[in-house]
This record gives sequence, structure tokens and C-alpha cells, in this order.
Amino acid sequence: MKKIYSLLLLVVGCTSFGQTIYSENFGTPTANTTVANYITGTAPATFQNTTPIVYTGTTDATSLRVTSASSGYSGASGNGNVFLSQTTNVGHFFQIDGINTSAYNTSGLRLSFGINTPTAVTNVLIVEVSTNATNWTPVTYTPSGTGWTLATISTGIPSSATLSIRFTQPSTVAVPNTLKFRIDDVRVFNFDPYCTLVLSNQTAACDNITLGIDTYTVSIPYTGGTAGAYTFAPSSGTVGGDNPAILPTGTITVSGITEGNGFTMTITKGSCSYSITAVAALDCKPASALPYYEPFAYAEASSLGSSQQWSNVNTGDNIIVAGGNLLPAYPGLNPSTTGYASFDGAGIDCASPFTATTSGTIYYSFILNINTMTGVTDANGGYFAAFGTSTTNLGATLWSKRIDDTSFNLGIEVRTATGATNTTFVSDTYTTGTTYFVVVGYTFGAAASDDTVSLWVNPTINAAQPAATITDAHTGTDLASISTFLLRQDSATETPSMSVDELRIGTTWTQVTGGTLGTSNNNIAGLKMYPNPVANGTLYIDTTANAKKSITIFDVLGKQVLNTITSDSTVNVSTLHSGVYIVNITEEGKTASRKLVIK
Repeated sequence: MKKIYSLLLLVVGCTSFGQTIYSENFGTPTANTTVANYITGTAPATFQNTTPIVYTGTTDATSLRVTSASSGYSGASGNGNVFLSQTTNVGHFFQIDGINTSAYNTSGLRLSFGINTPTAVTNVLIVEVSTNATNWTPVTYTPSGTGWTLATISTGIPSSATLSIRFTQPSTVAVPNTLKFRIDDVRVFNFDPYCTLVLSNQTAACDNITLGIDTYTVSIPYTGGTAGAYTFAPSSGTVGGDNPAILPTGTITVSGITEGNGFTMTITKGSCSYSITAVAALDCKPASALPYYEPFAYAEASSLGSSQQWSNVNTGDNIIVAGGNLLPAYPGLNPSTTGYASFDGAGIDCASPFTATTSGTIYYSFILNINTMTGVTDANGGYFAAFGTSTTNLGATLWSKRIDDTSFNLGIEVRTATGATNTTFVSDTYTTGTTYFVVVGYTFGAAASDDTVSLWVNPTINAAQPAATITDAHTGTDLASISTFLLRQDSATETPSMSVDELRIGTTWTQVTGGTLGTSNNNIAGLKMYPNPVANGTLYIDTTANAKKSITIFDVLGKQVLNTITSDSTVNVSTLHSGVYIVNITEEGKTASRKLVIK
């Protein structure tokens, strides 16, 4: 029978087989940089360790790299690594000072590190240790192959309160530049022959994928389990699965981890300590069905990427859900009464997945208000919205390009090519602070390189599809499918301050240009509708008169789903499924509309 194990909260990183004394995975550099600059960075773009650990390296050498991330060995962290090349830097070195191993015997001390070895090896990377950072003793290792491998040095690591380790590029000449080494995941640990448990790479899977807050489970395969008490220390969740004290080979599981939170765990048995490589925060967010409607009905000043229909693609400042002064209405679309997406400059891109489309035409539309073009100086412009097969393979990109501080052009590109040569721009000039209704359609062709994208600016609502304002043809590999919509923050010189609302995605023109999905101005005195979202099946509608009210509710396709008359403030909406609706309220001859979200 599978057991639930006792928990002790502790957060550690890096897989280990013995007591870890020091470990360093070199973080995540944002660009190639020197050791001196990297020390002053902000996590995760800096070293994991600070005082008393000290890092030094060859002056002006861009030793910290983001390319050729570590992989292929147990515990490979990926991301940043130290690059030791012979070009212009004969004797290129990287040094770590201040490691305290004085509590351990030399016989048990080990040094391991990920090493990317050149394809032609005449010398190996020089590794030396010291107890005073002056007198150095070489220690030896033998690469197990080219590319990334894990090297372990099991002799010669001194017991010292001031252990230093130095890695040096062995070449004595700058050219030919063939000896390019990289190191990652440096670790000093105390080996115990009784520490036999071996943990394999873990996997993570969502328990459910809904619009609610879901959980996920991490599975950790292992071998080498032996009798005795193991203590499990997850950062969150409930430990279960196989018990290594009973089964020598099996899988440990940790369930109930809340989506959006990362995970780590340490397992201890006596002096043996094993740490699970950190699991990145997992999102368990569903793909929306088409047609898809997004009114941005979220809490004021909340992060769009934290909602259940959107995910943050990268790092930086958030795309914010704004409220307060709502966007002006576009003729034929009733004005918004909830929030809207607000963003500018560089920052996080937000993606919303939906049912994949592989043929015909797929459209997106939204209300757009660009506040200012001040500071947006890139002559090519930049794109701020797109469809995609994924969050990186994009098409149907919508561009803006500055004319002056108060005016701009709009353009489209089948893919994401540079705007100067490939993007098609509208010849008309658009004005900042003005609301525009834009529609973009991506049409799949029969061949591998014949897809097209079209843009309509301010088409008539509830009318047949007109001729496009502009169309852009493709000259490269087409998208095989489209299943993601992206809002993008590129840079301060490419992305102006803007607001986006009333997003629709569909496979017909009517689905993205129908005017019935909007909400009208409040013509009923004292109208209040709450809570919104509704989670318990009861909606309250209060007015100043509190007279008899006719309530009609439509889904995003305009289908009536509820029609009732109420003499008090309560409306039973328990039969409605999770989603977004429009509520029409009529009292004493006056009518108003409101968006409603059912959880």
C-alpha cells in the first residue's frame, strides 16, 4: 500500500548524493557579461551565492554566457554557464573563493561540475584547489565524452575554512580558437558510502485543467532505496507514491501543488541529503473554445498573466488590467463597463490559448487606443499583437509605427519579419487618444508558403465582410496551425503606451464583428450588479427604485440563456456554465447592459 510520508518544510536546489556544502548554477544571465558585472546583478541574473563566497575571473572577458545551456547529465540546470575560451585570453580563468569544508574529512570531500568539452581534446580544463588562494594544487578528472557531461573529482579536495577552486583554459596560444570549455553546476559535497539513493529527472503534470485554480503533481523516479527512515521536505504539496525504505526502485510523488508556484524538495536519511532540482511554476490553464470573447473583467490593477485564460510568456513588468476611465465607445459597439489591458515598452508578453485552427480564415478583433507615440523611435515600428502556433512561432502580427508624438501608422505581417522590408502598413494616419476597432484575419493557403493576412480598420459593425484595408502576402514557411493569441511588450522604442479591450477570436467575420456583445451605458439610476464574478449561483441587482425588473442574459454568441422577471434584487444563475455573459436589465422603461462572469 502506498504511504503518505511525514513532511519537514525546507527549500534546496540541485540533485545531490551526500551532504551538499556548496553549489552554484550561475543563474540566468540576460546577456553575455563579465564576472565583475554579474556579481552586481539581480536574481536570477546573478550568482546564487554571496558573501562569504567570492567570484573572480579574467578581466573584461565575457565569461558568463546564455548560449549552449547545460543538458544531458543528471541535475543539469540549463540557463547560465561560464565560458572559457582562448581567444584574446590566454590563461582565461574563473575562480571561486570562500568555501568552508572544515567540518568534513578530506577523504569524503568531492567536487563535481558540468563540463562542456570541445570535440577535439588535446588538453583538459585545468582544475586547481587552494586553501589560501595563493598556492594552488591541481586535481585531475577525465572527461567521459565531448559536449556536456558531469565530472566528479573524488580525491585531493582539502578540508579548509577557506577553500578556493580555480578553472583555467589550458591553451598557451590565442589561435587557433578550438579549445572552448564551459562549466556549470559546480558543487562541493561530502560523500557517504551509505548514501545510495539515486534520483532521476522529475516530471510535473496538471491534476486538472480548468478556469479555476488547479493543482499539479511532481513524480520523481528513484533507484537505490534501502531500509531506514527517510524524511521528505517539499516546499508544498503532499508526499506519496513509493517509499524507498520499502521498495528499492520506484517513483515518489508529490501532489496538490498549487499551479503558478514552483517546487523543490529535499530528502534526508541520516547524514545523507538529496535535493530535487527546482521545478518551474506550472500553469494549468485551459485552451478556450472558439469563438472566444475576452472583456478583461478582472480586478483593477491585476496582472493579466495571473488570470486563468492568460499566461506570462517571459519576465519583466506585467500587462495590467486597468479600469477607472474606460475606453471611449466605437460606433456600433456599446462602451465597455469593465476593465481593459494596458501596457507599454518592454516587459512580459501574455498569451491566451484556444482551440487550434488549421484551415480557412481565423480572425481576431479588439478596440485599440494608443495613448502616445512619445519615445517610440524605432523606424521599423514594432508588433504588439499576434496569432501563433506557440508563444514563439507567430504570425498575423499587428504593428504600429510612429509618425510623430500624436500620430502613427498601423501595419500587418504574415510572420514577424522586420517592419522596414516586409511589413505592409496602411497609408492612412491614425491619431493617439482615439478609439479604433481593428480586425486581423489570417487565411491558410493550399501550399507551404502562400498564407495571407488582412487588416480592417474601423469596419462597420453587424455588416458583411468588406474589402480589407490592407493585405500582406507571405514569402516563407507558413504556420501549420494557430492556437494562441499574444499581446506583446517589445521595447520602449517599439511598443507605445496603449489600451486593448473587447477581444474576440473566431473563424467567421460575424463572430468577431457582431455588436451585440458590448454593454450599454447605465440608464437606470443607482444600478449595481454584484458579485461579479458569481461563484455561488446567486446574482444581486440593486437600483434606486428597486422596482420590478426584466432580466435577460445572453452568451457571447448572442444566444439567450436566461429570461426572468424579479421583484427583488436576487437572480438565480445557478444553471449557467462558467464563462462570460451579457445581462440586459429593464426597469420602468429604462434599459442597461452589464458583462457578467460566472466561475
